[in-house]
Formats: sequence, C-alpha cells, structure tokens
Amino acid sequence: MTSPLPTAWLCQQIVAEARDAVIFADTEGIIRLWNRGAEEIFGHPAAAALGRPLDLIIPEFLRERHNQGYRRVMATGRSKYSRDLLAVPALRQDGAQISVEFTIILVQDPEGRLAGAAAIIRDVTDRWRKDQELHQRLAQLEARLTELSS
Repeated sequence: MTSPLPTAWLCQQIVAEARDAVIFADTEGIIRLWNRGAEEIFGHPAAAALGRPLDLIIPEFLRERHNQGYRRVMATGRSKYSRDLLAVPALRQDGAQISVEFTIILVQDPEGRLAGAAAIIRDVTDRWRKDQELHQRLAQLEARLTELSS
C-alpha cells in the first residue's frame, strides 16, 4: 500500500495543472495566483499577470460594472456566483474576446478575514458560437415556415 500524498502538495499540483483557469485576486482585485490553465485560456504568462489588476482579462465595456461588483463582494463577503455559474465575455492577451463561464470561491485568511476571491474559469467560446449558429438557423427556419404558411 502506498502512503497518502501530502494534502498541500496534492492541492498545489491539481491547481497548477488544471486545464481550467484558476485565478486568485486579493481584496483590491490584484492577481496573486495564475495557473497554467489561465495562461492557456488568456494568453498571458503568469509572470505578466501576477501583480496586475483583474482588468487584464475584462473587456473595457464591462470593467466599471465588474469593479463595482467586486468591491461589493469584498465589502459584504457574499456573492451569488459562489453557487451560480456566471457566463461573461473575457479578453485574451491578443485582444480577442472570448466567452467564459466561472464560479468564485471567497477565500478567508487563517484569522477568518476575507482575503480575496478565487475563480475557476472555463473557455466556452466554441460552444457559445455553436449555440449562436443554431439560434440563427432556427430563426431562419421559422421565418421560412411563416413565409410558406402565408
């Protein structure tokens, strides 16, 4: 029988190697953790993302709304996105807009004070595009059916 792996090491390996982005930002919205999945999804190496604000991956038109929401969550210690999946546009390093889904985890320090928020993020751009194509095709078929029945 093999001995159990140390929990801290195991957690570090899972986060580091996850294909989904795992990002942690402190209470000021500064990125403090950026895993390999985040590098792949957003295109920024960890060295370029760490110490930067979350605005790095938020499209300009959403930044003010995001920042207001983030400040509110940091002040109250509550977010509905701890349970609900949030789907939003995000920004890659090359300027391309992608579609992502994520949940957040509010992280407390050892004394129980809010330390920031972690997000587990998945790129769903391909699925979103396919859904849009299906919606457009359905609308075309409905319009054609209306024409034929008139």
